[in-house]
Amino acid sequence: MFSLTQTVLSVLLLSVGAHAAVAVKRNTTATCNGYAEFCDRSYGNITYVGAHDSYAVSTTNLAANQDYNVTQQLKDGVRMLQLQAHNQSSTIQLCHTSCDLLNGGTLANYLDSVKIWMDENPNDVVSLLIVNSYDNIPPADYDTVFKSVGLDTMVYSPPSATLTASGWPTLGSLISSGQRLVVFLTTEANFQAVPYLINEFTNIWETAYDVTTTAFDCSVNRTDGDTSTQMYLINHFLDSDVAGIPIPDKSQANVTNGVSGVGSLGQQTSTCTAEYHRPPNFMLVDFYEYGNGSVFEVAASANGVTYAPTSPIATPITGSSTGTGGGTSGSVPGLHITSLHVAATCAMISGVLFGAWSIL
Repeated sequence: MFSLTQTVLSVLLLSVGAHAAVAVKRNTTATCNGYAEFCDRSYGNITYVGAHDSYAVSTTNLAANQDYNVTQQLKDGVRMLQLQAHNQSSTIQLCHTSCDLLNGGTLANYLDSVKIWMDENPNDVVSLLIVNSYDNIPPADYDTVFKSVGLDTMVYSPPSATLTASGWPTLGSLISSGQRLVVFLTTEANFQAVPYLINEFTNIWETAYDVTTTAFDCSVNRTDGDTSTQMYLINHFLDSDVAGIPIPDKSQANVTNGVSGVGSLGQQTSTCTAEYHRPPNFMLVDFYEYGNGSVFEVAASANGVTYAPTSPIATPITGSSTGTGGGTSGSVPGLHITSLHVAATCAMISGVLFGAWSIL
């Protein structure tokens, strides 16, 4: 009887040991955001490509900042999604400065697309940066939307309202916990009320935005915290000054998104890394696909890994094509934008935008 018990226990222990070995093997071979090296690295010690105004999708609307919708952005490697929220008749809409200018649809529809992609890609951590500066929407209203699409169970709630760059959990632990969505709010964040809506400017500082020259610098532009310990974000998107209004300069996107050269993303990243002895955590860009993956190559270099995509990313769309965005972007199929269109449109909308465009 004793011998039989010993035999059974031995078999059970061997079985448990085998399963443990398999579990360990799976853990060590897993990838986090596409790289095994990231699994044990702090969230605050990684450089992410971000889509500036990720919802503002159109190839014919002058206010658009992206050609492809959020699903394609995520598929291609974008891991921070910036969006502007507006209160339209008690519904949170994603609009560029004015919903009459560019309306990217409801936050609920946008988040639903994010959730679908994240459900299909369980080894990825995604960040949202919600610009709340226009209508200062209360956190509870966002919470209602997150719950309605089922993302409230996927968001990360930090142990305190402010974390240092080195105080964040690893990507592997975020993925294992299922809390893979990190959400920052520019205004009205309330840790006691909705802890997963994280105050951006006590945790992240930013460089200048609405830059109209190639002189992208690394000076601190906005912060409410200690810049020596915060994560930081570089705004690397070039605008053209047309009648006093900054318009996304798509014509220079290949250069702006480049790995090297004057005004390139690679140049600003290198400059900031040398100045602060650490690379930026987030790099916000327009028309991310311009440069044939160059923005992801810059991020990989900053992270000390090699950019080796298994499939090509989306290709640039010309101004005579229609975009692939969801929601209403105010685009007109087949319309080709010229400098005359730009001038005429700017004259028409300048009254709407005066004094408001600069709020990101």
